[in-house]
Amino acid sequence: MGRRTPLFELHQELDARIVDFGGWDMPVQYGSQIAEHHAVRRAAGVFDVSHMCVVDLEGPRVRACLAQLLANDVARLKTPGKALYSCMLNERGGVIDDLIVYFLSDSSFRAVVNAGTRDKDLAWIRRHAAAFGVEVTERADLAMLAVQGPEARDKAAQLLAPGDAAAALALGVFVGRELGGWFVARTGYTGEDGCEIMLPAEDAVAVWRRLNALGVASCGLGARDTLRLEAGMNLYGHEMDESTDPLESGLAWTVAFEPPGREFVGRAPLEAIRAAGGPARKLVGLVLEDRGVLRGHQKVLAAGAGGGEVTSGTFSPTLERSIALARVPAATAGRVQVDIRGKLLNARVVKPPFVRFGKSLVT
Repeated sequence: MGRRTPLFELHQELDARIVDFGGWDMPVQYGSQIAEHHAVRRAAGVFDVSHMCVVDLEGPRVRACLAQLLANDVARLKTPGKALYSCMLNERGGVIDDLIVYFLSDSSFRAVVNAGTRDKDLAWIRRHAAAFGVEVTERADLAMLAVQGPEARDKAAQLLAPGDAAAALALGVFVGRELGGWFVARTGYTGEDGCEIMLPAEDAVAVWRRLNALGVASCGLGARDTLRLEAGMNLYGHEMDESTDPLESGLAWTVAFEPPGREFVGRAPLEAIRAAGGPARKLVGLVLEDRGVLRGHQKVLAAGAGGGEVTSGTFSPTLERSIALARVPAATAGRVQVDIRGKLLNARVVKPPFVRFGKSLVT
């Protein structure tokens, strides 16, 4: 038996299919995974993401601590509630985890890290925080819901008092705010607008039921994965891990090399890669042109460029064709072939994302 979120019994009541996900018993789907996917693209869906680890960091030197710990630069965060996406690297430049950090005040930040890496993340954060006198608190008392889709924010706002609802609807992209005892952030992992709500664990079931009553579909991890892949978003353990760096994982935009004096963990190996002309491999999107389904670990063959590998692949419900992210030699362009069960099928190299805000970005 794995760990369980405060919503586990409700998932069972709703006849969800439960699977192990990073040591957690989580709902993969409630009925049709494709229907759940379309609900998010066309209206609104709610996901249980309470398995994610919410961490509060507090102390007068917390900003200096995070400046060392994260590849992105927290000095960019000047307005309370503003969020930053970043990788946390090891000394070799490998990705320990990707996370979101929120600036709450000069002495307080909130981070959200992945479920499957929470134990090593907490140990790594605490190791570095100790040198800065920063207090690290895992917020196990909180549940977390992701409400996503073009109607998501309007639906979620109906759960708040009028003043708080107006404030929630006024939030900028990648901004969070404490409202009515909840922390509401305009963030997500689907390529749609929406919000993520951190709230007391004891409130989660009632809030989920109220969202269902408003027409928000219950959605599982299956739809979450097809949505994030259409949106070209990385998944830890697939597009990145401790053996890969952000420059070869399509995440160069999350690395702040300026100012030059900020010595974040893992900077030196990344500087060496840049000095050598850039990474030898890159992350690309693939659209399958032949009949078949792209899956992780399939081999990618590119004429004159060598080989690579699919990191994540699926059938795209929005595009009605198979898509993938793949790590390939840096020179790869145009068309490639993918080895699917011994057959070489043709695929086209594209720049992710494939879909954003319900619209296809692939011609």
